[in-house]
Amino acid sequence: MDAIVEAALRRWPKVPHCHGWLALDARGDWYMRDERAQAAGEFPRVKGSRIRHEKLLAFIHRNYAADEHGAWYFQNGPQRVYVELEAAPWVWRLQAGDDAAHPSVHAHTGQGAEVRSAWLDEKGRLFLLGDLGFGLVHSLDMAVAADALEAGAWTLQELPFAAMPQRFGYRLRPQP
Repeated sequence: MDAIVEAALRRWPKVPHCHGWLALDARGDWYMRDERAQAAGEFPRVKGSRIRHEKLLAFIHRNYAADEHGAWYFQNGPQRVYVELEAAPWVWRLQAGDDAAHPSVHAHTGQGAEVRSAWLDEKGRLFLLGDLGFGLVHSLDMAVAADALEAGAWTLQELPFAAMPQRFGYRLRPQP
């Protein structure tokens, strides 16, 4: 967490939390969901405005964490902004290496990760449990993931999507 954020937390410890205003989609993109977007429908059917500002994205990534109940948030100064998740708290990007059984895995935040297990849902989406947590493989990286699975990098297990949040300890839509 940024030092400026820690200082703001000490100075204003009782700022109310924010819900419904920030979302992470299945491709690792962040969305601001103002009152109009929230009134128009639930995420991800109505996404809101995609955040494209590089410095803001970097700030969100550095201050992205989970609480003790598995609700993910962005600590924005003294305010905790809870995140609605389309699929999982992490979106993995894979890059093939010299050995198909060892692709590099990075989160949408840029952090590297070590994979512990692989999971397939009923829609054919691939999720990986890593040392950072549980996440969805980006759709553009499925060819690299398929090569890694064929090379024996991970043993594939199946689980219905509805069971994943409880199994892996995260919440799709944190509520106050």
